[in-house]
Amino acid sequence: MAEAALIVGAGSGLSASLARLFAKEGMRVALAARNTAKLAALAKETGASAIECDASAPAQVEALFAKAGAPDLVIYNAGYRTRGPLVSLDPVEVERTLAISAYGGFLVGQVAAKRMLARGSGSIFFTGASASVKGYAESAPFAMGKFALRGLAQSMARELAPRGLHVAHFVIDGRIGREPNDGMLLPDEIAKSYLAVHRQHRSAWTWEVELRPWVERF
Repeated sequence: MAEAALIVGAGSGLSASLARLFAKEGMRVALAARNTAKLAALAKETGASAIECDASAPAQVEALFAKAGAPDLVIYNAGYRTRGPLVSLDPVEVERTLAISAYGGFLVGQVAAKRMLARGSGSIFFTGASASVKGYAESAPFAMGKFALRGLAQSMARELAPRGLHVAHFVIDGRIGREPNDGMLLPDEIAKSYLAVHRQHRSAWTWEVELRPWVERF
């Protein structure tokens, strides 16, 4: 039976590249997002199913997996940010940033793990950013969320690897763009790294990958 992949927080960037690559490799693909209308063209192109889900809502995450089953690969790619001077940040927006960036990752990771543990195999991947390892001025909420997501991934990797689950975190350290540019990361190339990590032998699993353009300003 073909492998199944679920991409949570799907859109037109990295998620689209992941969906196309997985479909090309013969995987059954499911795409989850709060707004599934934007996924219509991608779903048609890849033969994927599109499922509406707010990843920060526990009941909706449970419903998502009730439809998606127990995928072989689950990728949490959802993101939200608010930015500005610390003293003027809206607490409601900060809470929303944390809910999508980190809490949603926990909810998706938890339900995915429950289903995969019954089978004894599966990969759970989380998409991070430069902000996963360094905080920037006027971007505290995003750093808070991404630092938390990285901690979640590391803890899950240590706990679940002995039980057959491969958990990994991807630090996308730079801007993603589809036009060839020495300062940009091409999403199709990033997607290849996700697939390669998914296919690693368990004797040499990776828990974290850091990807950056070969030309950058230090």
